[in-house]
Amino acid sequence: MLVAAALCPCPPLLVPEVAAGAAPELDAARAACADALGVLAAARPDLLVVLGPAGPSARGPFPQGTPGSFRGFGVDVAVRLGPATDGAPERELPPSLAVGAWLLERSGGPDAPVEGLGVGETLEPERCAETGRAIGGRAARVALLVMGDASACRTVKAPGYLDERAAPFDAEVARALGAADLTAVRALDPLLASELKASGRAPWQVLAGAAEGAGLGGTLLHEDAPYGVGYLVATWS
Repeated sequence: MLVAAALCPCPPLLVPEVAAGAAPELDAARAACADALGVLAAARPDLLVVLGPAGPSARGPFPQGTPGSFRGFGVDVAVRLGPATDGAPERELPPSLAVGAWLLERSGGPDAPVEGLGVGETLEPERCAETGRAIGGRAARVALLVMGDASACRTVKAPGYLDERAAPFDAEVARALGAADLTAVRALDPLLASELKASGRAPWQVLAGAAEGAGLGGTLLHEDAPYGVGYLVATWS
């Protein structure tokens, strides 16, 4: 059963070496992520699963010990999803899970086995819910680190340019995640989320499936839109 979740944004800019001179602009987001991961550690899970959006070649499970890096962003920073294990993993972590692994390394994270799951951004809501229910049944005490961004259309300089629908969408996402409102999270429109380049929609709906029957409450720790992208940090426990 799901006992706790931390929801964090997944831009590689969270890694100071990637952000370089702009690193201080995300200090508040990094601090909120550290607080959120503290909630996971306090929950003492038997299993931690890191979820994040992934492209077609990086979907599916990633075992503990899978490496990742930010070399594709111009810096020689390597990470690993939990302690190394015997055998060489077949694939590297997608960027969203690499950011999650970096957050875990930075914070210490829960003392529990850890796995990763790359979620397709186009995964249908019901499939998301089914995936979440399966994860929630994996152990007596399951925790999730859910990586994903809100819209990328908040300003004219945003990756998706300015879309007037973005701010209301992000406000509803922040409300739903902050309240652990499963009905509202399940109701997020996949098409609208795609048009607004909100990478977190599918991972959030996987979380909603995992949280069914768990009776968790939510807390919104951080909400901002630097660079025109909505970054949210929340906890469910």
